[in-house]
Amino acid sequence: MLADIRYWENKAKEGGYAIPHFNVWNAEMLMGVIDAAEEAKAPIIISFGTGFVGNTSFEDFSHMMVSMAKKATVPVITHWDHGRSMEIVQNAYNHGMNSVMRDASACDFEENIRLTKEVVDYFHPLGIAVEAELGHVGNETVYEEALASYQYTDPSQAAEFVERTGCDSLAVAIGNQHGVYTSEPKLNFEVIEKVRDAVSVPLVLHGASGISDEDIRKAISLGISKINIHTELCQAAMEAVVANQNEPFLQLERTVRAAVKQRALEKIRLFGTDRKAE
Repeated sequence: MLADIRYWENKAKEGGYAIPHFNVWNAEMLMGVIDAAEEAKAPIIISFGTGFVGNTSFEDFSHMMVSMAKKATVPVITHWDHGRSMEIVQNAYNHGMNSVMRDASACDFEENIRLTKEVVDYFHPLGIAVEAELGHVGNETVYEEALASYQYTDPSQAAEFVERTGCDSLAVAIGNQHGVYTSEPKLNFEVIEKVRDAVSVPLVLHGASGISDEDIRKAISLGISKINIHTELCQAAMEAVVANQNEPFLQLERTVRAAVKQRALEKIRLFGTDRKAE
């Protein structure tokens, strides 16, 4: 069933767990994470983003996302990840996404506020939640290089940012990075604590693939209510392909779907979301 991200993020915030956000851009990934959610009786977020348009036509794939979300027996949110412009998030909404992220985190503070507020003002009358980012989560690069010029979230700016933009959730930059970590992640948990104390909206952790289970549990205990996973789904799929490369393609697709399901199940249980939709 299609669900409201605000309800579930706030429920997770109150309950001390985190809603899993899975980036999906093909049938095996989409069906795998839905399979996992159904088995675990867990609410989930399925998401698409600009980085995947070279692989999949969003305007066509979105119909499958929305259809499977509606048919699911558990709550499913359809989300657009890292929207870099108003036009992109409008297109996402027009094709069935019922939650969007406006990512203007690469801009300076005032411009981030202006661009985020523009999207909030447009979407709130339509009943659509808006996620924003303060600080800038590292892009896919050598982790040590990313840390050398990392833009951590400034907790002293958080309350003003949330108040002036009206965003519904806030992604924080604490040393996390998108893609594969080339060394052990070094997370600044103090940032989570200070931002949590400064704002009332749920907090989001991007780039969580590769972060240890221990650090994930700690982040949740400190106030993270939504966690994004993509790279680990891709890794699970590739491991299945390599291990089963002699299978007929028809069977290999099913094997990949099962591998994605298993990895998604692991994350759902780690985040404490299993059985929350019963």
